[in-house]
Amino acid sequence: MNNAKIPEITDSTELIPVNPAIESYMRNLVVHTDHPVLAEMEEFARLQNFPIVNRLVGIFLETQARMINAKRIFEFGSGYGYSAYWFAQAVGEEGLVICSDADAKNCLRAEHYLTALNLWQQIDFCVGRAQEVFAQTDGLFDICYNDVDKAGYPEVWRMARNRIRSGGLYIADNVLWHGRVALKTTDPIEESTAAIMEHNQLIFDDPEFDAFINPIRDGVIVARKK
Repeated sequence: MNNAKIPEITDSTELIPVNPAIESYMRNLVVHTDHPVLAEMEEFARLQNFPIVNRLVGIFLETQARMINAKRIFEFGSGYGYSAYWFAQAVGEEGLVICSDADAKNCLRAEHYLTALNLWQQIDFCVGRAQEVFAQTDGLFDICYNDVDKAGYPEVWRMARNRIRSGGLYIADNVLWHGRVALKTTDPIEESTAAIMEHNQLIFDDPEFDAFINPIRDGVIVARKK
């Protein structure tokens, strides 16, 4: 029996799940995924401080989609299509990735980039609040992917969980929230952090799903519908 005391961490800078040197090593293993347009998308994010999943998470998303032969994916919050790139790669020419974002400019950027990558034909990009776009769709999805504003995470989970096929996946980014979910504090928990903590607990408590958190980057949860 392990009686070691779990340390109480009060500074999220101490909570880097994966050492940057390890992530750098892993990134060097996937140089074969380099593409000029993909590099342009990543550079735009860097210059504009636009939050996107990084290359390693993107590859992880594509791998998850390929493993279940996903053909129909819904993205709650798509930005300008970086994560959609990886999903579109996985679903192939006969698949569909439904994207959603409230900013019409992001739709135009996504069209520009994904057309250059010959993937736009697999995309249905809807401009509007992700939850409202989702409510207008029908049927089951192979994957529901969540990357909306963090306060909305519990709402998205509750909406998505019944619209995923058996064997399908629910995936959400930023579920470790820069380590804030693990901090011990007597101060009131900030809204986004509290929402992510609620979201994560809801998933792990749900008997209809098996779940795991990949700690890479900012934490990616994958929950499989039984």
